[in-house]
Amino acid sequence: MAANSPVYGFLLSTANRLGDSSTNIFRSNEADIVDTVTRRQSGEPVRLLSVVGARPNFMKLAPLVTELSKLPEFRHRLVHTGQHYDDQLSGSFFQQLGLPRPDVNLEVGSGTHAAQTAEVMKRIEPVIEHYKPAAVLVVGDVNSTLAAALVAAKMKIPVAHIEAGLRSFDLTMPEEINRRLTDAVSDFLFVTERSGVDNLLREGVSRTKIFLVGNVMIDCLLRHRKLASQSNLLTDLGIRKKGLPVRDYGVLTLHRPSNVDDAKVLRGILEAIGEIAQDFPIFFPVHPRTQRNLERFRLTRLTSNALDRPASGLVLLEPLGYLDFLALNDAARIVFTDSGGIQEETTVLGVPCLTLRNNTERPATIVRGTNHLVGVDPDRIVSAARSALAGVRRMKRRPPLWDGRAAERIVAVLHRRLVD
Repeated sequence: MAANSPVYGFLLSTANRLGDSSTNIFRSNEADIVDTVTRRQSGEPVRLLSVVGARPNFMKLAPLVTELSKLPEFRHRLVHTGQHYDDQLSGSFFQQLGLPRPDVNLEVGSGTHAAQTAEVMKRIEPVIEHYKPAAVLVVGDVNSTLAAALVAAKMKIPVAHIEAGLRSFDLTMPEEINRRLTDAVSDFLFVTERSGVDNLLREGVSRTKIFLVGNVMIDCLLRHRKLASQSNLLTDLGIRKKGLPVRDYGVLTLHRPSNVDDAKVLRGILEAIGEIAQDFPIFFPVHPRTQRNLERFRLTRLTSNALDRPASGLVLLEPLGYLDFLALNDAARIVFTDSGGIQEETTVLGVPCLTLRNNTERPATIVRGTNHLVGVDPDRIVSAARSALAGVRRMKRRPPLWDGRAAERIVAVLHRRLVD
């Protein structure tokens, strides 16, 4: 890439703002960069580059950063694509999860799927070109994941996909396209549950690429659950008072375009949740996209404000940091969501979860966990909620290897393949 190109100039200015360690990525010249084999033989650390772009991926990456920092054999750099650019959806996570500030922030921002994917590809290529990692680590199924994987694969850099093999079998979901294509170009496929292994084998993937390691999202949850219990959020919301048990409440999250971009669907979901919320408050941390549509479709009348501390109703909250959100879910009577990660978290927390979708790429949360698929039909949502609330909480039955040690297993595989 030419030194006077606009993209190179942008990245160099970003590196300068972020400090010496990232500046070196861009100021290295070709004479200073040697291949991975030579670096290993000379005793230099093996370089790894991780790419993170969206809120759930921050939690998944944090345990890996911790494990990699224990081994001098690795030199790890972190790229934040800026796909989530609101501080409440990204910046606060680095602080709460103990992640270092990114070595590079690509500042991509929002856009159409094509524009966002293309922009990440354009901006990350010189990062990979100048840092010359032994492998690029990508997480989950967002546009940043696919973009980084495609660039690395075309540059003949091994790709490690964390959370590989998950399938909803619904190609109308952008995430399904992203994860299938990312898996297709990856060299290390780190899988969270047995269904992922089965999916990859059916697709003809070599067993030598597949590693069932467990769930790094659960690593993060288990490491932070005690700290989250110290959150003041429940007190601030008026549902926890000194000397008294926590009042019943529920949680709702919505962000998928199929649920929030259609006025009829969104209204039906909110009306159904509102019916359940006649009995106790249901707190709704609102994603920025959803907030815009609530206003656009004039649906805010179906909600109330958290500052009023209502005894019931659908209560809007600002987006929450990880620890507050974990505390909110942990003590909830029921959770409604269209998020994949929350299906996993509620399984470990033992909280009944109603997934407002017709499919899930995480079947272990249904087979062994507390998750129920209910779709978006209002009558079905209400019926399923009443049934879940009338029953006894399920015993916690974690899927195999959801034990808080997935990151250790991933790092062990990388060490065996790239260092030993």
